[in-house]
Amino acid sequence: MANISFSQSKLNQFLKPSDTLNTSRRNAVIITEVSMATLTLVGLNQLWYADYPKSKFHTLNDNNQWLQMDKLGHVFSAYQLGRLGANTLHWSGVSKQDQLIYGSTIGVAFLTVVEVFDGYSEEWGFSWGDMAANVTGAGLYVGQQLLWKEQRFTIKYSFHRTDYAPQNPEVLGNGFSEEFLKDYNGQTYWLSLNLHAFFKESKIPSWLNVALGYGAEGMISGSNTNDNDVVQEQNPYRQFYLSLDLDLTRIKTNSHVLRTIFDVFNVIKVPFPALEFNDKNGIKFHGIYF
Repeated sequence: MANISFSQSKLNQFLKPSDTLNTSRRNAVIITEVSMATLTLVGLNQLWYADYPKSKFHTLNDNNQWLQMDKLGHVFSAYQLGRLGANTLHWSGVSKQDQLIYGSTIGVAFLTVVEVFDGYSEEWGFSWGDMAANVTGAGLYVGQQLLWKEQRFTIKYSFHRTDYAPQNPEVLGNGFSEEFLKDYNGQTYWLSLNLHAFFKESKIPSWLNVALGYGAEGMISGSNTNDNDVVQEQNPYRQFYLSLDLDLTRIKTNSHVLRTIFDVFNVIKVPFPALEFNDKNGIKFHGIYF
């Protein structure tokens, strides 16, 4: 028991952010992030883009596809990668200014390289819409830090499996792990607002949020212009949600281990009852919505 307690104490101390610049931590963060980004990009190039013909650099206007669900995916990714970059630099004691300049822009930098890869692939193309979404995601993080010095609202994600993926598994994924990333029908992106942050003098719990969600269903491909008869029959529609949520990062604890765990899982919208509004079915109540 003593050894376990000692190990937990060491881990807690390791995860505690440094009050001043810790160069060894900062260097470790930089090396780790650059290495992981490089390996990911190499993997994408060898395992993903290698299956499709190369082309001259070209652009693609895909702003009307997937009822903009893919664009919200870019906003979410850039926001969360930027938050991760800033938080890891905060852990190493880097100044708040440098956290914003170097940490919060890591998502945009990484996703820009991916977009350039798309530009040289015959299957896709460089999308200015994707780039705008990437910048928006990073801007949502930076803007709040500059305005409030805290994140009063966060961009979150939730997912449930649908019946659409089996109809086009090559595009929407085959199995949970692929569908989690590729089936836009089951994805919901949330703007989760912390109530106490806007009403500091209230007795509202500091961890209680109100979440506004956006999703879409009825999509078997990105558009209706596909030659496949099945795809032409799709009838996509937008979904809007109202629900409660928890900001796990605002739960008070002295444990840096728990704080780290809460920070990691705060990207996922906590399941709660939700009201759904859409043009197809009107208003629908979900007892628990993922």
